[in-house]
Amino acid sequence: MILTIITFLPLLGALIILCLPKEKEGLIRWFSAAVTFATMVLGFWVFFSFERGSAELQFVEKCSWIPAFNIKYFLGLDGLSVAMLVLTPLLSFLATVYSFNIKLRVKEYFFFFLLLETGMLGVFVALDFFLFYIFWEITLVPMYFLIGIWGGARKEYAAIKFFLYTLLGSVIMLLGILALYLYSSPHTFDIIELSKAQPFTRTFQYIVYAALFIGFAIKVPVWPFHTWLPDAHVEAPTAVSVILAGVLLKMGTYGMLRISYTILPEATKYFAIPLLILALINIVYGAFVAMAQKDLKKMIAYSSVNHMGYCLLGMAALTPIGLNGAIFQMVTHGVVTGALFFLVGVIYDRAHTREIEGFGGLMTKLPGYSGIMLVACLASLGLPGLAGFASEFMCFLGAFTSTVAPGVYKIITGLAVAGIVITAAYFLIMIQKVFLGPLNEKWKELPDINARELVAIVPLTVLMVLLGVLPYIAAGLSTASVTALLTALGVK
Repeated sequence: MILTIITFLPLLGALIILCLPKEKEGLIRWFSAAVTFATMVLGFWVFFSFERGSAELQFVEKCSWIPAFNIKYFLGLDGLSVAMLVLTPLLSFLATVYSFNIKLRVKEYFFFFLLLETGMLGVFVALDFFLFYIFWEITLVPMYFLIGIWGGARKEYAAIKFFLYTLLGSVIMLLGILALYLYSSPHTFDIIELSKAQPFTRTFQYIVYAALFIGFAIKVPVWPFHTWLPDAHVEAPTAVSVILAGVLLKMGTYGMLRISYTILPEATKYFAIPLLILALINIVYGAFVAMAQKDLKKMIAYSSVNHMGYCLLGMAALTPIGLNGAIFQMVTHGVVTGALFFLVGVIYDRAHTREIEGFGGLMTKLPGYSGIMLVACLASLGLPGLAGFASEFMCFLGAFTSTVAPGVYKIITGLAVAGIVITAAYFLIMIQKVFLGPLNEKWKELPDINARELVAIVPLTVLMVLLGVLPYIAAGLSTASVTALLTALGVK
């Protein structure tokens, strides 16, 4: 029952918030924080109880739900999903604490936020397609309202663009899911049963893989489906940007691993090189566009396109170190980029601008804020000893040593290394312009980071260092499951 409790506790909290008087804003804030904190504690309990050396499903909950269509209520965890079950409630709790500064329609904000958390958690534990799709769609509605009501100047445009892109992807993905159900014998939505049976012809696998890929690629986002992301990030409130980057993007890469890689093995191998090429484009294109940005938040948004390319690179490698690196990159990107969006929100709340050229010398005025921001930037550019380095190194090493098409993989991986250099360039340029040099007199009265903001950001800063020094904490979770996955794919 533990996965059911973790998944639906935020939903229960959201329903209770509906019953609270809207004037009791303090009560609503603290109650929401308590609910997300309790969910986080349960997530960590599962993390410490998880048996690392096993590829078997753990904490399984399974019963018949809609017998007429062979639909089951089926939850479970393995190495592909357990890390995200910890990261999701952690970021949700920290984002809730940061959201204490929300003044507009507080009751509705925290209702949608808790509903969003249930949807995200459900995606990572659901093992029945019908249930998976319900949770997948649940995330769409609260995110639309969170951007559209509490966002910036162009919030309606960003919210509608996000909604239309992801809805299109969901509809196409649904067609792939229905095809799998109708062509399986007996008909089933059970992801594990489908992965074991694999009764599908190559042509059918190619078609379904393409349909599922569009849905997952929009969520990642993979170029050229990425154009909704910068608008959504820039206009979303800070805490929502953190959740968007830290968790929602990972739903796409997780969906590929959980569904496409397990159920469609021939298509996975067939499309490995096209995925590798898209990874290269994400890495290099995302880095170049990030370097061209003048808005700090938009720069971080495009850096997400760049860093999710590393996940795709590791996944395309079809090697143990590559896939483990991709899963680890999902975690480290959530931690590092989540912290960066928090930190951008901190300075925007004070200066009401995110223009990189408009700052200067902030390190002398805001030493605490500047120090944490420096650590986060160095982690994002892949400095050894911080979280970003280990996961990126694993993705590159996995792709470089791939046996699928060694020559092609070596060339494309070598080209992708340019993304690391460009990433270092735009972060160092930003640090120089914003934090070094003489202090811009316009900002001489800016206060340093406060206690509420520290509570939201310091845990992520600690994790950046911890995962950099002891990467096995997260990277070792997926080893057994990845080995089993590659064995099923027939890849050594």
